[in-house]
Amino acid sequence: MGRNPEDMFGDEDYPAYTIGQAAEMLGTTQDFLRRLDEAKLIDPHRSSGGHRRYSRYQLRLAARAREMVDGGTALEAACRIIILEDQLEEALRQNEKPQ
Repeated sequence: MGRNPEDMFGDEDYPAYTIGQAAEMLGTTQDFLRRLDEAKLIDPHRSSGGHRRYSRYQLRLAARAREMVDGGTALEAACRIIILEDQLEEALRQNEKPQ
């Protein structure tokens, strides 16, 4: 059964954006987004036709990577830093949950 469109609007992980839309929103190239995929920072959903689809959460990660790369950080280093920051944030969230 399909998802209710109302539910998808608030879903940070819903793959709503094509690679072209994502690149335009971030002010970057489609190649940059492909390189983030290769560096394992983001793993975009694939449509039935094999096209990349990005969520808002993934776009936030990509925007952070672009900001770091624009600041002089190597792409691979930026991706690793963001992955570690994301893991730390998740661990902190888990620790805050009542036992």
